[in-house]
Amino acid sequence: MSKLSIRFCKGHKVRSVWDEEHSRGLKRIPFLSLLVLLMLPLLGCQESIDTSARYVFSRNTVVSYLEKHPDDYSEYVGLLKTVPVSSRSQSTLYQLLSARGNYTCFAPTNQAIHDYLQQLVDTGFIATPSWDAFRAFPDSTKLDSIRAVIVKNSIIDGADLITQRFTLSLFPTQRNGEFPLANLADHKLTVFWPENSAGEYYINGSCLVDDVNRDIEVLNGVIHQIHRVIAPNDINAAMFFQDILDNRREGYLVFARALQACGLLDTLQTVRDEVYESLYQRGLIPDLEEFLHKGFVDHRPNQDATAYAPPHRLIGFTFFPETDDFWREQGIDPQSGNLLEELTRWIVDNHQYSEDYNLRADDNYTSPDNMLYQWTTYHILPMRLQANKMVYHENEYGYTWRNPYRYTCPVYEYYTTMGTRRLLKLYESSLSNGVCLNRFPITDNGRRGTGREIACDPKKEGCRVDREGPLTVVNDLVNAAIYPIDRPLSYSDEVRNYLSQERIRFDGMALFPEAMTNEIRKKDSNQDQFMHIYIPPNSIYQYFSNMSVNDDAMFVYFNGYHYDWENYTNDEMKAIGNYDMTFTLPPVPRRGTYELRYKVIATGARGISQVYFGSDPQNLHVAGIPIDLRMDLTNPITGWEADTDDMDYNEEIDHRMRNNGFMNGALSVTSAGSTGRTERHNDICLRRILLRQTLDPAETYYLRFKSLLDKQTNELYMDYIELCPKEVYDNPEKPEDIW
Repeated sequence: MSKLSIRFCKGHKVRSVWDEEHSRGLKRIPFLSLLVLLMLPLLGCQESIDTSARYVFSRNTVVSYLEKHPDDYSEYVGLLKTVPVSSRSQSTLYQLLSARGNYTCFAPTNQAIHDYLQQLVDTGFIATPSWDAFRAFPDSTKLDSIRAVIVKNSIIDGADLITQRFTLSLFPTQRNGEFPLANLADHKLTVFWPENSAGEYYINGSCLVDDVNRDIEVLNGVIHQIHRVIAPNDINAAMFFQDILDNRREGYLVFARALQACGLLDTLQTVRDEVYESLYQRGLIPDLEEFLHKGFVDHRPNQDATAYAPPHRLIGFTFFPETDDFWREQGIDPQSGNLLEELTRWIVDNHQYSEDYNLRADDNYTSPDNMLYQWTTYHILPMRLQANKMVYHENEYGYTWRNPYRYTCPVYEYYTTMGTRRLLKLYESSLSNGVCLNRFPITDNGRRGTGREIACDPKKEGCRVDREGPLTVVNDLVNAAIYPIDRPLSYSDEVRNYLSQERIRFDGMALFPEAMTNEIRKKDSNQDQFMHIYIPPNSIYQYFSNMSVNDDAMFVYFNGYHYDWENYTNDEMKAIGNYDMTFTLPPVPRRGTYELRYKVIATGARGISQVYFGSDPQNLHVAGIPIDLRMDLTNPITGWEADTDDMDYNEEIDHRMRNNGFMNGALSVTSAGSTGRTERHNDICLRRILLRQTLDPAETYYLRFKSLLDKQTNELYMDYIELCPKEVYDNPEKPEDIW
């Protein structure tokens, strides 16, 4: 639903990309597109409601409370009685909300539903704003879809966890942050609050939560009254940018014209992998039942636990564009007939490119070697990042998730962009004023330091990501999010030089775009289906495009939600069986000598792996001797000793470990947010140096792990990997930090 300068009863005005300042000639996207996905079968719903479990106590359930307030909710209750839980169920949502559970209900008022019907009339989708008119309407599918839009978008099912009833205290803490669970329409809702507001909250940017009738706790959930129906647009990124082009609407017009010229709009239409969807629907994508009986070890064992396969394989994108206002400041008119030539000239004149790529500044914009194509694709990640999941504050030194507003050590991610494979760094610290792209600050990273950012050269501040402004788009695109930036973004020689002068540490799950788009990585929930995710072998389906899994391997991602682990971001990946697995590594920024390192936690549950490395996935070379993941730290060859008060001696121990091919754990990673024990202080944590060799950014490199034990229950453990340039690990003037 277009949000054209929407005003609310309190007079507060929320601006959006559809604001009047950027809406001349706006043509609203047809409401039919809003309903397309809601007409698809919803997955994972139960067949019927267990009415035997219905409450018989004197206190209210969700529906009994709503029925006691007909002046506000009679329309909504009527819809609940007509909409089934799913296409496979005879039970209605009225029955669902009468039964035991933990539901969050954003209940629209009668007036909100009437206003929504009037909007459908205004767009020409229906003739009159009345349900009576629908009863005689020949298109029952349209009627059912409208009903489903209203009610299924308003309900989040928290399953059997009372902690997943979303009272105000459990709302996301980041503006435009998403609730961890999807609603019954399989959409993620966001929360926004204006600056200096006195407790105002908006769902999906425009649906005001009543300032009195909210946090109404009932037996089976919590109710929040809202004054606008939640109805996402359900358009894809291609449709969004095409609408900008059709109406020459400013905001992202320059970026949209560049996308079109580079031939990228077709790519941006994709929403999900329909082949995987069909296989899952037909029961051909298995779960891994009772996976702990098969040899996996978990911190909190549940012997009946199942590791669940993902229900979808969604395709997503994240855009970091400069705004049209920025381009006007640069003297470029977004409406110009010569925009593409002017934009290319600006890129050349401002040296927003790297000399090594030998790019052409001609009008063949669809070529990967074209200057504009390179520039544009560097602004796109092939994954959808939530506003509150760009970086992960979890267990960095000095931080605790129990106090999420107090940032300490910097946190960062390195992702590979679209187009030519290039690194994009996402960074946040207590001084960065939010998430920044390609920020390279000074940190207090000495042996007695704090690990925190202490200063940043203005030339290295990077681009600040706007996650909450009027041009931020997080609600209405089914396959993308758009975050404007305040400075130009490019993979220039300067940026590449900065990247090649720092240690590149990345979580194993950062290798997989599908893990972010499908919310597999670091789901904020301890429901069983989110705690342990099973990725089947390639013979069934290749779910992660950057990982190959053989038939004899069982691969499970462990979410580690609020676990007590010394894992980077507190999660990990494991495989058991006769595993033979290959991962695609991110690119290096510059040609040079690098160390490739692999962090392990050595326990008796682990196994022995032979590691292979190279640029030909079918012919990888052995990388060193096999790794015994059970014995590395208990074996004297590692040279590990606990830190002492003598910094010189500690440095000597680190040097001895490096000579043996090992490194201590990182000081920045602690146990579940504890400010005490860190990786460095734990005698089973270390980094294994796998190889030192020359790497080239033009090559794609692969890392393979193959089990060397016949025993089927020994684990392959994977947490984080490092690519460290020689300038860092072998710098005679400034030794590599221990953080």
